[in-house]
Parts: sequence; structure tokens; C-alpha cells
Amino acid sequence: MTGSDAVNHEPPLLEIGEPLVRRLVDGQFPRWSRLPLTPFASGGTDNAIFRLGDGLVARLPRRESAAPQALREQTWLPRLASHLPLPIPTPMAAGSPGEGYPWAWTICPWLEGDNAATAGVDDLCQAAADLAAFLNAMGSIDATDGPAAGVENHGRGLSLRVLDRRVRTDIARLSGEIDGLAVLRVWDEALAAPPWGRPGAWIHGDLHPGNLLVKAGRIAAVLDFGLMGVGDPACDLIIAWSLLEAASREVFRQALRADAAMWARGRGWAVFNAVIALAFYLETNPELCAISRRMLSEALSCRSPR
Repeated sequence: MTGSDAVNHEPPLLEIGEPLVRRLVDGQFPRWSRLPLTPFASGGTDNAIFRLGDGLVARLPRRESAAPQALREQTWLPRLASHLPLPIPTPMAAGSPGEGYPWAWTICPWLEGDNAATAGVDDLCQAAADLAAFLNAMGSIDATDGPAAGVENHGRGLSLRVLDRRVRTDIARLSGEIDGLAVLRVWDEALAAPPWGRPGAWIHGDLHPGNLLVKAGRIAAVLDFGLMGVGDPACDLIIAWSLLEAASREVFRQALRADAAMWARGRGWAVFNAVIALAFYLETNPELCAISRRMLSEALSCRSPR
């Protein structure tokens, strides 16, 4: 999901076909020139994805605002991967602009599993524990020199107050699609919560089911770190409302030791992600809209802990 005002006014997505990717791979990485190349359908919109043989995947940004994401992942994911308890798509090769393609791009290992947005998780409480362990591990990694939350990661990890006007605008745009007054009540509660008062921590920035893989019924990998950065870790709590349910959500909260303020901000992040995605993708991306509608429904149905 994306969320900056700039995204809404961008030119159409760049069309990236197999012949272009073949030329890029063959020209820049001839050791992989004999591997078959196959387009891979994805519910995401920022990157075109192509399987390269059985064990690799090429990811190429399709819009200008997503172009810095490849460089961000190339720089930071190799430094984070060894500290995390779940596999992540650590870049194996950094592609350069060429053949008329304007941006940096990446070749990563292919991670096995099914998309959690469509594949079932056998035990949501186990998933909650696994995801909390992942986020606790991310939060323990030294973030001193990491990229601060801001424009390049669409504000993920900033104070929710910075995003207030955008959220209210999109809630108004969604009149007839959502219960705007109920959503505003949750949003206002999040704004009233004490802000994050410690140094910024590493955040994924877009932790919803579409960016998780499931294998044998368990969370098997975390994908798409394009919106990663350093900021308020409550940003990543959106998974509590986009994947989990009441009992597993409580397992998740306790494993994270999230206090009432962090939980309220996390619920606010769920509202933010849901309304901006619905407003932007309402006519174009059913998968992301379904995730967003579930996230709103769950956020409205639960109470904040005291």
C-alpha cells in the first residue's frame, strides 16, 4: 500500500514487459542469462515482479515514488537479515538503469510460500507469536544510522498528527463506503494517545497480509520492505487488525508488551493505512481493498486496553 499525497497525482504506472527485463538481466548479470524469465502476478502495485529460474526474482519499480525503495532495500536489508527470525528478500544483485528503464532494480532470492492475503494460517495465535518475535527482533537492532521516517517512506513511523489532514480528507472521500464517524472516533483516540517518546526503531512500514508468506500453515517470510525506516514502531501494529482476531490480537499485544498508548497509535495506523488504500485503490485493486476493509472492521470492533 502507498500513502503520500504525491502518489495520487503520479503519471500512470510504467509498463514493464518481459523483453525489457530479459535485456536488463542479460546485459547486467550474464551469469543468469540462461535462466527462464516469467512474469509473476502480484496484488501490489509499486513493483513489477519476474521469476528468474527457480530460485531468483527480479523486482523493478513501476512508479517514480517507488524508485528509492530499491536502493533502500539494497542498502539495509543485508544488514538486518541475520538479526531476524523469519526470512526476508535480501538483495543478491543491484540492477542499474538501462535499456530505457530509468531506475535501480533488484534481484533477490525466491522465497517459498503462499501469500497470506489468500492462504490460510492454521493457528492465528501462533502467527501472532511469530510476528511479535519478528517485530521485537527488528526493534532490538541498532537504528542509529537508519533512514528516518519521512517523505521517501510515505510517512510511515512519523507522528500520526502529521497525517491528520490526509486521513480526514480520505474519510470524507469515502462517504457511503465506510462509517466515517466511527472511523474518525478511532482516529481521534489515536491522535490523543501519548506519542512515541523514545529514539526511533526499525519499522517494516507496510506489514499487512499481502506482504507475508505462509508455508505449512505458518508465517514463513516477510516481504516488501520498500517503506522501511526508523520511527514509531506502532506503525507495524497494523497486522493486528489486518490479519489477527480478538484472541490472537491479545497474544500479539502481550508478546510485544505494547502499552495502551502504543496500542491506540497502532489502531490509528490501521485506520490510516485502510482509508488511504481504499480511497486510492477503490476501483483498481480488489485485494488491497479487501485487506483495508477487514482492517477497518477489526479496528472498529475492538476496544483499546486500559
